[in-house]
Amino acid sequence: MKINKIAVIGAGVMGSGIAAQVANAGYPVVLLDIVPPDLAKFKGNRNAFAEGAVEKMLKTDPAPFMLPSNAKLITCGNLEDDLNLLGECDWIIEVVVENLEIKHKTYAKLDHHRKKGSIISSNTSTIPLHKLAEGQSDQFKKDFMITHFFNPPRYMRLLELIVSKETRKDAVETVRAFCDIELGKGVVRCHDTPGFIANRLGVFWLTAGVNEAIKQGVSIEVADAVMSKPLGIPKTGVFGLIDLVGVDLMPKLADSLLSTLPENDAYRVEHVDYPFVHQMIEAGYTGRKGKGGFYRLDPNSKDKSKQALALKADSFAEAHYQKADKPKLESADAGKKGLRAVVETEDEGGKYAWEVLKKTLHYAASLVGEIADTVFDIDEAMKLGYNWKQGPFEMIDALGPKWFAAKLKIENMDVPEILQKVGEATFYRIENGKRQYFGTDGNYHDVKRPEGVLLLSDIKLSSQPVFKNGSAKVWDIGDGVLCFEHQTKMNTFDEDLFALLEQTRTTIEKSEGKYKAMVVYNEASHFSAGANLGVAIFMINIAMWPQVESFVAQGQKVFMNLKFAPFPVVSAPSGMALGGGCEILLASDSVQAHAETYCGLVEVGVGLIPGWGGCKEMILRLQERERSKFGEDMGKIGKKNVWFSPDTTPMGAARQAFETIGTAKVAKSAQEAVEIGYFRETDGITMNRDRLLYDAKQRALNLAENYKAPEKKTEIRLAGAGGRLALDMAVKDLQKSGKATPYDGVVSAHLAEVLTGGGADLTDKLTEDDLLKLELKEFMKLVRNEGTLARIEHMLDKGKPLRN
Repeated sequence: MKINKIAVIGAGVMGSGIAAQVANAGYPVVLLDIVPPDLAKFKGNRNAFAEGAVEKMLKTDPAPFMLPSNAKLITCGNLEDDLNLLGECDWIIEVVVENLEIKHKTYAKLDHHRKKGSIISSNTSTIPLHKLAEGQSDQFKKDFMITHFFNPPRYMRLLELIVSKETRKDAVETVRAFCDIELGKGVVRCHDTPGFIANRLGVFWLTAGVNEAIKQGVSIEVADAVMSKPLGIPKTGVFGLIDLVGVDLMPKLADSLLSTLPENDAYRVEHVDYPFVHQMIEAGYTGRKGKGGFYRLDPNSKDKSKQALALKADSFAEAHYQKADKPKLESADAGKKGLRAVVETEDEGGKYAWEVLKKTLHYAASLVGEIADTVFDIDEAMKLGYNWKQGPFEMIDALGPKWFAAKLKIENMDVPEILQKVGEATFYRIENGKRQYFGTDGNYHDVKRPEGVLLLSDIKLSSQPVFKNGSAKVWDIGDGVLCFEHQTKMNTFDEDLFALLEQTRTTIEKSEGKYKAMVVYNEASHFSAGANLGVAIFMINIAMWPQVESFVAQGQKVFMNLKFAPFPVVSAPSGMALGGGCEILLASDSVQAHAETYCGLVEVGVGLIPGWGGCKEMILRLQERERSKFGEDMGKIGKKNVWFSPDTTPMGAARQAFETIGTAKVAKSAQEAVEIGYFRETDGITMNRDRLLYDAKQRALNLAENYKAPEKKTEIRLAGAGGRLALDMAVKDLQKSGKATPYDGVVSAHLAEVLTGGGADLTDKLTEDDLLKLELKEFMKLVRNEGTLARIEHMLDKGKPLRN
């Protein structure tokens, strides 16, 4: 079966968020909630809860919608008047309150009005599937499953899928594939047990983290400093994460687990009901959504400095907050050497890390077979649901299973069966170029990827780079396609990276058909942060102007060579693609972007303008967009001369490019990048990042058939002196209103000079090379300015733009 339309029942934070993600995928969705009990309060609007949820999401940051216009795909209604809409839906997702009686009453309504063959799932995080299905019809049970999304649904990749013996296999596969391909989720099959996988382990880990901090007298700053990046865990650590999800959520999760866990479960021993937590909640300290949590901003300081709570198990008071210090810990620094180095460090951080990790990893090992079939599923759930870089069993491998088991024995803890079975081996190994995991049967099994998933990390297991240098590597990904992978810090561009791009281009050109396309891709958190500012500031400080100019010219040449190469170049970004990272996308034949790509030409933030063709490509891209609206002859539509319409003259594109580049506008999704003009409407968007390389490769192969390189544009018309005057006036107005700083005006003037043709007349015909020369000329003027130097230094020091 195929899913064409979805219904979400319950318009709370989770329900509305799921509806938004369905809309982000381009599918129509029905969002139903109860009729407000006090209708007069909502002026008689019976759909107020659902409509209010959508309105709230349009104001939420981070945004649940990839584009505000996606909200139009949501039809709001209520559970009394609009149940007939369910007859149009192929999948109904229940997201009502976690109350079994209410859910059963809801299911009765859904079952009566849904169409035959439709699928029903619950987003429950606490109630087992077998209890949800009690008393339901046989057909309902066949169509029913749990699809547990994580909050916020747009940004959290994990989806836990729980099915029963009765659930139709075709329904399971339909939902799995839809969540994977269309919604971008990493789908993990879980057993029907309390908390499933991620929350079962995650809540235990957080509980152990709080307990050990109190027991050992460790400050929350020390605890979070070591229980974060040094261990491959997000920087929020334990206490920062509790603040993020809500301090008030922790007792609810605990109560839920305690009501359903086996009597001998280790969580029952670990759980402590601290009075201070309830006192925090009563005082409004529920985390980031409240007055603060374990951390808060000092309400009495002008700079709103960060404060941390001094933990006292029996009491909470605002007086317990003190200035948050950044601890200097040998154990935190030891993270560069690996997990074992951290837990073997004899400082307070190392001792704390060991106790928390020991308990958590021991708990995970004891649950294999109970909560999931494989160690791989458990690891995937923790990586996708809690953003850990390594799952529990990958962590045990990093420590050494034999070493870890020996330590447990020394500390009088039992050694879980799976740990005994693996013995002196490891939970993961590479065999014949394939990654394998250790199974409960004592054998190793291949890690299997779904069809359409291609990962560079897998390719590296069985092959060597075609060539490489200190800044990049090039991989053969099959079918005549080479993949260029950045390897610098934040994937910034330097001379070596440019050199390897050129080597890749010439290799493909001279390969006599062996290679036919190139994909630019990497699996880091961010595609590229642009130029290496550290190198730039070094050259500027010692006035290496010829070298600076040569570096900028080199980038222009390399990107132009890629643009006009006799083979297709497809860039596949994910995460941030800023400055030069955006310019290489603009120079590519096509882009296949992950949906969560945040790109922009942000050079003005460091007192510069795009220098590697960004100005040129944006003006050409926007002019092309206007031509597509008004026809090939922008000068005339029929008999009417429209050259002087602001939407169709070179001034229209210049104004748009000036606003986009001059305000360092960053697209907050791939869809928004299309709207702004960074991506073409013909570019592709992949919802699941694991599928990005495969999709990019297929796009490159499709382009390679009968490929013809683009021709250089030689008749480019820009806005000229009149356009320059208009842009200058616009900047002065912004300065008068306080929206632009004095140095913004300086940078904007150089940007305007490029976008309006550098003194060329409106009727003059310019070439792409002319625009590149203009870019380089104005870039070099700015790079010599003290204001630019101050902005670069401030960015490197503070990590944010200087408003000089």
